[in-house]
Amino acid sequence: MDSNREYDHLFKILLIGNLNVGKTSLILRFADPDRSEDYHPVIGMDLKLRTLKLNDEVIRCQIWDTAGQERFKTITSSYYRGANGIFLVYDVNDRQSFTDLDNWLVDIRKNINEGVPMLLIGNKSDSEKERQVSEEEGKVYAERLGIRFVETSAKHTKNVDVAFEDLVNQLLVSPQMSSHETVGTRLSRNDADVARENSRRCC
Repeated sequence: MDSNREYDHLFKILLIGNLNVGKTSLILRFADPDRSEDYHPVIGMDLKLRTLKLNDEVIRCQIWDTAGQERFKTITSSYYRGANGIFLVYDVNDRQSFTDLDNWLVDIRKNINEGVPMLLIGNKSDSEKERQVSEEEGKVYAERLGIRFVETSAKHTKNVDVAFEDLVNQLLVSPQMSSHETVGTRLSRNDADVARENSRRCC
């Protein structure tokens, strides 16, 4: 790592999926694991940062929250800009959120270059009595897309780190990578200002 940099690689990671599938909870569990479970909904664009050390390299993750835009079944193009990796998220207790993944994929393909690594997450797997989507269905869907799959529980922190580390490892070996170079989207002043301004609006 260049001694003038704090990290070897910088990745912009997005979480995409319906409202209330637990995207904000997943982000906070990963980026701020000591935080209480009293999560407030995000209003406007928001991001969290976490630095990992994998394979003797330091990776900084910018993890972006859709911030309620998904209620309109669309995400602004600025949210997708410069994304290096995507989590496609559904709630295992909400079949509609699983069915709507196809619609989100249309949106993703409009805005993201082909080949950007994705990982499918079936969240809220702690509520087996309320389950509407089996783990096998999630696996089959992921296989059809040619992407990896994991079930998580943000509530119990189950597989949250596993999911993020899996995607980061994919990013490290993806074609977009250049050895020993920092790739990804640097946190621009505009992005930082937007995130900061919108975080003030949050309840």
